[in-house]
Amino acid sequence: MSDPARTVHIVDDDEAIRQSIGFLLRKAGYSVKSYVSGPEFLASVTRETSGCALLDVRMPEIDGLEIQARLARQGIALPVIMLTGHGDVTLAVRAVRAGAVEFLEKPFERTALLAAIDEALGLAGRTDRSRIAAAEATVRLAALTPRERDVLDGMVLGRPNKLIAFELGIATRTVEVHRANLMDKLSAHSLSDVLRIAFAAGLGDDGPER
Repeated sequence: MSDPARTVHIVDDDEAIRQSIGFLLRKAGYSVKSYVSGPEFLASVTRETSGCALLDVRMPEIDGLEIQARLARQGIALPVIMLTGHGDVTLAVRAVRAGAVEFLEKPFERTALLAAIDEALGLAGRTDRSRIAAAEATVRLAALTPRERDVLDGMVLGRPNKLIAFELGIATRTVEVHRANLMDKLSAHSLSDVLRIAFAAGLGDDGPER
């Protein structure tokens, strides 16, 4: 059975390119899925899609840069490698700035392609683990009461118990009780455990998420 985590999605309107890359990658042990256009690819991928994507920069209907942008807007964390023709390097640089793992100018070396795919799949694995951790952390935080969340927000900001109590207008002892309760609900044994769970759920990025 093929490993979804080692799947490479090839999106290129050039059939010869799709076939040659597909042959090379299958021979190297990867699973391959090919798409003749951006719309076909976008219609098939979801947030659960594994692997990485090889996107041709210039395609009719939807080009590689637009595909990359739409994946980001839809929250699909699929690592992207851009395939470029001569003269498309400026566009490829834009793609890298937007988060592409690599860009390869056609014709590219076999070793360069395989190295880029290995890097992308390694990134995909880390992304999958982060996504799972975020989901688990969000579920844990949902068990907290509003006041426990207030105390957690203060902890994330590095506030000591006395300052959290002052800001919330409650006793320091009450903060300590809420803190103990939220740590128990989060199965956290230390402040670092609490912060790890909070950050995984997105707290502290742009303010607490409610």
